Amino acid sequence: MEKVYEFLKKCGTYYLATVEGDCPRVRPFGTIDMFEGGLYFQTGLVKPVAKQLLANPHFEICAFGDGKWIRVSGEAELDDRREARVHMLEAYPELKRMYSPDDGNTAVFRIKNGVAVISSFTAPPETIVLG
Repeated sequence: MEKVYEFLKKCGTYYLATVEGDCPRVRPFGTIDMFEGGLYFQTGLVKPVAKQLLANPHFEICAFGDGKWIRVSGEAELDDRREARVHMLEAYPELKRMYSPDDGNTAVFRIKNGVAVISSFTAPPETIVLG
């Protein structure tokens, strides 16, 4: 799990794909956090991405860096605990201009049943099972 965290953190930006009805939706993201043994990302509950994940939790993340790319798939599980929101905002203090732990909008999603595959053109793919 730590390898996936470090890869995404180093990339800075990754692309998160969700489903809306029968259409894919992809957008750039930049938050990734390790909390209580899980990987988390953050968004606002008022945003379409949160609504899409709540309606259908299946997602995929893709990022590229240093000649390698990672794809992470799984289910996004909303963690509504204040502690999880606080941890995320401490990891990304610049978000505190837009979010707070008790604003009713800040949402953190835990990656559940995740699988990450790190690939390149020069080495066999590496599969990492996430919790």
